[in-house]
Amino acid sequence: MAQIEFGGRIGRDWRDSEPWWPPVPKPPEGAPNVVLVVLDDVGFAQLGCYGSDMDTPVLDGLADRGVRLSNFHTTALCSPTRACVLTGRNHHRSAMGRVADLAIGFPGYWGKPPRENGYLSEILRAHGYATYAVGKWHLTPEDETNMAASRATWPLGRGFDRWYGFHGGETHQFMPALYHDNHAIRPPRSFEEGYHLSADLADHAIEFLGDLRAVDVDQPFFLYFCTGACHSPHHAPAEWIERYRGHFAGGWDQWREATYARQLELGMIPAGTELSPRPPWVPAWDTLGDRERELAERFMECFAAYLSYTDAQIGRLFDFIDNLGDAENTVVMVVSDNGASSEGGKEGSINDIRLSNFDPAGVSEMYRRIDEIGGPLSHNNYPWGWTMAGNTPFKRWKREVHEGGVADPCIVSLPSGGRVATGGIRYQYTHAVDILPTVLELVGVSAPQEIDGISQSHLDGTSFAYLLGEGGADEPGRHVTQHFEMLGSRAIYHDGWKAVAFHPVGPLYDDGLKVNAPFDDDVWELYHVAEDHSEVHDLATEYPDKVNELVERWWDEARRNDVLPLDNRVLEAIAHPKPDHRRPRHTFRYFPGGAQVPEPVAVNVRNRSHAVTVTIEVPKGVVPNGVLLALGSALGGWSLHLLDGHIRYVHNLYGKTRSVLHADTVVGSGRHTVEFAFEKDEGLGGPAKLLYDGDVLAEGVIDRFTPAGFNGVGVGVTCGYEWGPAVGEGYTAPFPFNGTIVRAVVSTTGPVVRDPVLEVAAILAEQ
Repeated sequence: MAQIEFGGRIGRDWRDSEPWWPPVPKPPEGAPNVVLVVLDDVGFAQLGCYGSDMDTPVLDGLADRGVRLSNFHTTALCSPTRACVLTGRNHHRSAMGRVADLAIGFPGYWGKPPRENGYLSEILRAHGYATYAVGKWHLTPEDETNMAASRATWPLGRGFDRWYGFHGGETHQFMPALYHDNHAIRPPRSFEEGYHLSADLADHAIEFLGDLRAVDVDQPFFLYFCTGACHSPHHAPAEWIERYRGHFAGGWDQWREATYARQLELGMIPAGTELSPRPPWVPAWDTLGDRERELAERFMECFAAYLSYTDAQIGRLFDFIDNLGDAENTVVMVVSDNGASSEGGKEGSINDIRLSNFDPAGVSEMYRRIDEIGGPLSHNNYPWGWTMAGNTPFKRWKREVHEGGVADPCIVSLPSGGRVATGGIRYQYTHAVDILPTVLELVGVSAPQEIDGISQSHLDGTSFAYLLGEGGADEPGRHVTQHFEMLGSRAIYHDGWKAVAFHPVGPLYDDGLKVNAPFDDDVWELYHVAEDHSEVHDLATEYPDKVNELVERWWDEARRNDVLPLDNRVLEAIAHPKPDHRRPRHTFRYFPGGAQVPEPVAVNVRNRSHAVTVTIEVPKGVVPNGVLLALGSALGGWSLHLLDGHIRYVHNLYGKTRSVLHADTVVGSGRHTVEFAFEKDEGLGGPAKLLYDGDVLAEGVIDRFTPAGFNGVGVGVTCGYEWGPAVGEGYTAPFPFNGTIVRAVVSTTGPVVRDPVLEVAAILAEQ
């Protein structure tokens, strides 16, 4: 970066010198504030203003005062869309060809957006904006989300002045794994005290803006507000769930038909748009049994409550902006990052991590635990039928590049007196890469040639500010071509036509062997989406030359945008993550009171021989209580602790069952060594024992030790406390240890299970 040239005069002393200060960055005259709200896994049809009957009055009010885009597109997954939104570049060009957690060793998939792709926050801060990120980030590789990692890809490393939120794709909404600026923190309140992340995020956004206005009443701000809603787990306060009791009794087919009718009436979809048929893998509602229907209703009630509750918290934020006097000069954009999620499976899920452990909960278990759904002991996600309905009128869903995965809500509200057409709907084709250039045009700044001395790459996005005015509906669209690729599925849009090829996510397993269908075997479909908005009429056989033309265009775009090589192997990336730069070791020491250590960089004990050894000091007259070392939460993990003086170890198999070893001996005062040892057998578990000063006090067998991930909400190893909700029963997290932990060590003595999914599949096949 070039050194600033001094503009004053320096003499021999102050008498013949003239002081000078570098100019402070100033925004354009009258530059508006910018609030960018990013919803998570909210499908095209799930907001009231897009045809839903779920209550979203705050977002609907923004739509009434602004413009809704009917033809807005994303990438089909969260990290890639967020990279597009913040950089204005296509996702593979920002090394985000898939989510940051699934980085692989190719330029389009490294999971770290390069500096030559500047973030909107970096651009606006250079023009005098205060910049704040609140909520989900998911733009940092999973192995860099710990306290020992570089912060280069964290929000404060990419142009934001302050951040409060969480890394990763999801977190527990009642007990989230939180970060504040550059450090990990615990939630400020407990579930029992009424805590929910959506309210906490609104609280901190309000705090940030209040802190700004207490010092500077004029500086414009950029607030990047990213809710956890409505990604699973679909957690909501019980009273909000109760509001929707019985609301979805008609089922997803009826709800979908009614929503489609409202969309046509609203003009949210062009007249003549057809409702795509229900796919054969989604059961008709009237074919479900009573228990299946009751479960499906409960799942959807929780989703709706989660969405409505979050809408109310967004309302508190906008009320505060109004109270500040800033509402009249604030650009608001609301987008979702992809279509509704199908990750709950055909019947729904009470703990998504069970899917990667090859042990999904069945209807009987879920029905038995129905009252837990939506609360802190579940990681709930609804079944495919509600996914399909949430993307009405489109086909398919998140992770796939048919319209159900990539067509999403986008609401724009401009300051009073701005060019926006109140309550308007626009049908021009737009994409997430268009957000950044649109904001820059509305603010009145140009994309920079360089940021902090780093030359900037070209933008892929096209500003859609032209369509926001009263005459915008009649303007021809300016985003003419857009390619898509997500986990092997591909599509290309060009001038009203779209070619799309579905490819299943892999690897697939057949008798324990990996099978991947060649990409050349994929069938390309063709739709004239300018007239067939919902991709109902495949014209591929009628126009083979058009298919060939578009497929060739896709390959050209793929080569230009770092899309290649094509790779649909999700589980491969989980089982074989990028190389670990750390020196190999078999002993891991942890320290009391430290930040939780995320599972990807913590000791790997998954179905592997290991020992947990803790040296403690117990004061005289004290009955020792509390956690010595633990990993995870009620959704899955393990905990070595003392309960009423007794040594106890709990292995929580992703919330399904708990294996408990309990010692009858009461630990006395003084220095002692407490140990848990596990020896893996040839199957999915093995024998275990508890030792006290070298003596075995309890033995047992853990039939199934977690093979492929303890919990999916970002909670790792903690020393001297638990994160919560508690791994075991009979105590409440954090359950801090009331003595002194002298040394806490985990030693691994067995080999790492290199491909846990294959191992589990093979063992289950033998059984």
